[in-house]
Amino acid sequence: MDTVIGSIDACNPTTGDICRPPNGTVSTVQNSTPAHSTTTNPCDATLGRYLARRLVEIGVTDVFSVPGDFNLTLLDHLIAEPSLKLIGCCNELNAGYAADGYARSRGVGACVVTFTVGGLSVLNAIAGAYSENLPLICIVGGPNSNDYGTSRILHHTIGLPDFTQELRCFQAITCYQAVINNLEEAHELIDTAISTALKESKPVYISISCNLPAIPLPTFSRYPVPFVLPPKVSNQMGLEAAVEAAAEFLNKAVKPVLVGGPKIRVAKAADAFVELADASGYGVAVMPSAKGQVPEHHKHFIGTYWGAVSTAFCAEIVESADAYLFAGPIFNDYSSVGYSLLLKKEKAIIVQPDRVTIGNGPAFGCVLMKDFLSCLAKRIKHNNTAYENYHRIFVPEGKPLRENTKEPLRVNVLFQHIQNMLSSETAVLAETGDSWFNCQKLKLPEGCGYEFQMQYGSIGWSVGATLGYAQAIPNKRVIACIGDGSFQVTAQDVSTMIRCGQKTIIFLINNGGYTIEVEIHDGPYNVIKNWNYTAFVEAIHNGEGKCWTAKVRCEEELVKAISTATNEEKESFCFIEVIVHKDDTSKELLEWGSRVSAANSRPPNPQ
Repeated sequence: MDTVIGSIDACNPTTGDICRPPNGTVSTVQNSTPAHSTTTNPCDATLGRYLARRLVEIGVTDVFSVPGDFNLTLLDHLIAEPSLKLIGCCNELNAGYAADGYARSRGVGACVVTFTVGGLSVLNAIAGAYSENLPLICIVGGPNSNDYGTSRILHHTIGLPDFTQELRCFQAITCYQAVINNLEEAHELIDTAISTALKESKPVYISISCNLPAIPLPTFSRYPVPFVLPPKVSNQMGLEAAVEAAAEFLNKAVKPVLVGGPKIRVAKAADAFVELADASGYGVAVMPSAKGQVPEHHKHFIGTYWGAVSTAFCAEIVESADAYLFAGPIFNDYSSVGYSLLLKKEKAIIVQPDRVTIGNGPAFGCVLMKDFLSCLAKRIKHNNTAYENYHRIFVPEGKPLRENTKEPLRVNVLFQHIQNMLSSETAVLAETGDSWFNCQKLKLPEGCGYEFQMQYGSIGWSVGATLGYAQAIPNKRVIACIGDGSFQVTAQDVSTMIRCGQKTIIFLINNGGYTIEVEIHDGPYNVIKNWNYTAFVEAIHNGEGKCWTAKVRCEEELVKAISTATNEEKESFCFIEVIVHKDDTSKELLEWGSRVSAANSRPPNPQ
């Protein structure tokens, strides 16, 4: 889905939004500072309060944190900002995942941890956000400014008088790093870091010495001047040449198709993609990692293109087309099903956020995706042949076989019922594993959100991401589908969901292990210790907050549990443990696993 950072429509922030004007104009962050005053109370003119006001200004009204002695004073000043809420998490990894989920909804997220022990713990989440092109501001409470440049050894380090260990780790997974150990540079470094995150759509790292957040300084006495973010602009000659070449390429094709990829989000090109789909009449598919960014209610939508594990009849149409336009694709080993896609380069137009390549050439740089797609829509001839072919061969999906509602529950029956729960007031988060494949087959109604982490694929991501996503968009009910193995990695922050009063529904799929890894390469290491998951959540609940759990083993129990979760317990956090057979997997996972296994086990090339 196309997100607007801090937009009123997206998140109803209390203080500001970023407007996205047409190309050639200046993009600004609108500030809603009270008109009667541009200065703050002197006691609020501190580094900590300035950072808090900057976060609120860009649309961050919730910050995910884990306290530590180096960040405690900073947390005091973040809490003091009326429009900013501090969400305490159980560990730094989940705080990072929560900021990731928050950024997917709001357009930008933030987390605060302590020096090194916290910073290194959050690294995995920040790397995932980097891979998914999410603006995420990772703030670390650093050592006292007086300790820099000395030979002192500090706690929370590896015992060397070198404070750059953490910084060096973050340099590989953030687009900008700011180490603030003197007040004179703080204003500029904070503004540069935040604006860079927004411009590059990548995480940034800000380290703030623990003795600085509370010190007043005149430079912080005024409300922040709104950011001015110069927009990226297409090279006009290159744009015209690319559109002309692409129109000629596509207009001579007999059955062309459009395929949306995950970089549509970072290119902010969802509307332009739909404009092209409307104008062209082509069959419209989506890559698996772009599900939710292309409207599935579009009249020419034909499903998810994922090679051999595509949704029914989609791959046949895409791979038999004589021309295909991929907007923002990522062709990695997972999305290509072990490099087995039946695509030909000479038939493809590849549109990246700032570059267009047509067949084996030519290529056009400095051409923005949204400009290209919008202009191409005005030059393309209507051609619905591919969609008509899809419509001609399409056979509606059958219903899962079942003898009675009391037989052991199967995964395909579970997802049939989840499908019926979806509406414009829900959002789906799919954990790494078989939920990837089952959730791909869900048909998303207009307005229904959808997120998963395919490029990085870190198991356990969805618990923290569900926390952050639900906090960012409280008017939707999040439905998270999580396997038992993944849940065990990050389970603790269910407690934070309950404490925040979230009304998420988690379907915990208990099949006794790492099923996705079983299908790639089986071994005893893929079997995990079984938990009593509902009892675990009840223990975390401990009578505080609204929480309801159920354990289901058959369809009859599932129907009753869903009814309770969506009626009597609709304002509660609901946790439904679904017990299924260990070998109950989607057919897509079986196919995908064998192909990825083959790709992983290729022998070394001859020397």
